[in-house]
Amino acid sequence: MRAADCPAQSGLVPVPSGAGVSVRVSGWRGRPGLTRAGPVLWGQLVPNRLAASTSPYLLQHKDNPVDWQEWGPDAFAEARRRDVPVLLSVGYAACHWCHVMAHESFEDDVLAAYLNEQYVAVKVDREERPDVDAVYMAATQALTGRGGWPMTVFLDHDARPFYAGTYFPPEPRHGMPSFGQLLTAVSETWVGDRARLTEAADRITSALQQRSSVGQADALDTTIVAAVLDSAVTALATQYDGARGGFGAAPKFPPSMVLEALLRHHARTGDPRALAMVEGTCEAMARGGMYDQLAGGFARYSVDADWVVPHFEKMLYDNALLLRVYTHWWRATGDRLAERVARETAAFLLRDMRSAQDGFISALDADTEGEEGKAYAWTPEQLVAVLGADDGAWACDLLAVTAAGTFEHGSSVLQLHHDAVDAERWDGVRRRLLASRAQRVQPGRDDKIVAAWNGLAIAALAEAGAMLDEPQWVAAALGAAALLHELHRDAEGQLLRTSRDGQAGRNAGVLEDLTCVAEGFLALHQVSGDDAWLARAGALLDDVLDRFRDTASGGFFDTADDAERLVLRPQDPGDNASPSGWSAASGALLTYAALTGSDRHRTAAEESLAALVPLVAQHPRFAGWGAAVAEAWLDGPREVAVVGEPDDPATAVLRRTALLGTAPGSVLAVGAPGTGRRHPLLADRGLVGGVPAAYVCRHFVCDLPLTDPAALASVLGTRQP
Repeated sequence: MRAADCPAQSGLVPVPSGAGVSVRVSGWRGRPGLTRAGPVLWGQLVPNRLAASTSPYLLQHKDNPVDWQEWGPDAFAEARRRDVPVLLSVGYAACHWCHVMAHESFEDDVLAAYLNEQYVAVKVDREERPDVDAVYMAATQALTGRGGWPMTVFLDHDARPFYAGTYFPPEPRHGMPSFGQLLTAVSETWVGDRARLTEAADRITSALQQRSSVGQADALDTTIVAAVLDSAVTALATQYDGARGGFGAAPKFPPSMVLEALLRHHARTGDPRALAMVEGTCEAMARGGMYDQLAGGFARYSVDADWVVPHFEKMLYDNALLLRVYTHWWRATGDRLAERVARETAAFLLRDMRSAQDGFISALDADTEGEEGKAYAWTPEQLVAVLGADDGAWACDLLAVTAAGTFEHGSSVLQLHHDAVDAERWDGVRRRLLASRAQRVQPGRDDKIVAAWNGLAIAALAEAGAMLDEPQWVAAALGAAALLHELHRDAEGQLLRTSRDGQAGRNAGVLEDLTCVAEGFLALHQVSGDDAWLARAGALLDDVLDRFRDTASGGFFDTADDAERLVLRPQDPGDNASPSGWSAASGALLTYAALTGSDRHRTAAEESLAALVPLVAQHPRFAGWGAAVAEAWLDGPREVAVVGEPDDPATAVLRRTALLGTAPGSVLAVGAPGTGRRHPLLADRGLVGGVPAAYVCRHFVCDLPLTDPAALASVLGTRQP
């Protein structure tokens, strides 16, 4: 087993000493007894209770002999009636080791029969129920010092954890008990020493509740925030891998939000260290095996420190965040590699991750036919077979494909350490290899639509499409936004987290859904000029303030005040693989306030940001989006209103100049003269001397209107060609 194939990134949960329980593990004495609830009928397999799910991950387990059921009160009522514990298994569709454990253990008839007899088995898709995942991941990290998926947690009848871990093998190995041994040991302890498990559940739950609350932070102070951001860059520089890019050792994750914060810091201060870390990391990722050199798009992370061998799953949130980073890198510097990667990543999203309903699917699997990376790796012989001897040898040299290999079974992951001198030849080779690869069995698709991740994709595609003059990308962002607005709403109009095949899911949106979708709508409004998206973002943010606010800290809970009550109400300001709901709320509220002048939303943004600043100071790698929002707060509000007729070329030049500005705190409104009644930034503003003009206000002070694009570029930090 690799050290971390599906790890949880955040390591910020403290370990409560002595909170867990030990169970005596010996030989497995599982018995093949069956229950009436089991999915075996007269010797024939029948689908278990996951068959009605809309989650692709849960549907992968519908034919297991384990009688899985979904999370909910019925499962705990059954456990109480049968007086057995609950086994909670959490994973997601693209998780390699989730598949491995399923094949090894959950498809084993004898083990499944014992599990059905001694437990109520509950399966959770972490992407569908991030609230459940967050609570029990905190418990797993606290008990084991690490976390990841598959996650295996044992619960009492009140959903309190008393034992937790991740992957367990079918036989004892590497110091781990087998899954069967663990099931037997926990069951025997449940029957013979229930008090010990109850005591452990008390301790664990109490420890989690004590550590889940966030205290009230001091009010924001510009001098203190600036000092924190400067020290965060210094701290990041000490952790930066100057030889290979990225931060820390293997495994290396794409530090998308940290890179965005560094770009904003460089734009605000000119600090060359910040830009150097962005350029070094972005180039290393783009030239290594984590980037798909044929199809575009990024894999989940690199298992080594050199970005050579990836964990091959491709997640929507990673590619949306990285598309935005590479676009902003290009905006700041004009770097050709940045532009190429942005274009290829956007093309990958539209080609490979777009659903029939115009949303964007969650993930592409790491495995093909049970083997990770099989669809992506090449041998020299395979390249020659597709390209011929001359082009094959040339491609081997260009793409670092060797006889020894860089991956399993002598195969290599494609890398592109330098651009081809003959660009036309490379384009032809790339097309032929991609066509050949398409004939292989392709990885599975997790085709559910997650609201939060689509919000990230909408923001990235809207901005990239406007900046790189690709209107089809903006159209794709509009299509996804329309899907969320029209389908992802319940009878009361509140946002729903998922849909699949045009059918909305049952689960309410959590904080990250509302805030990331609001972020996407706000970006779409600024790019398209359609005020409907501003109003829709405002409605989502009002819902955030009404139902998710934590008055004690000034921040937010991950779930609404009317959501299902778990053993604790999850709340986490730290960023993980994507922005936390809390930091995303701070950013979206700040942008909305700048566009509308709403004091309520700006006050809420500042109160929530105040609690993020200490986290930036202590753990900058796990607070990247919080740092990015703090950079915008320090720089802004910087309100830009471009007034001119939409068909006037001078209006278009001013609009593009504003879009390409790097000032972190700027927002943009564009409209014809006389449209101010429907947009606050355009109110009482018209042409200047009969020509289009840009009105810029910063820190609540307005400058004279500008008609010269060069003057506007100077104010907003727009790179001159």
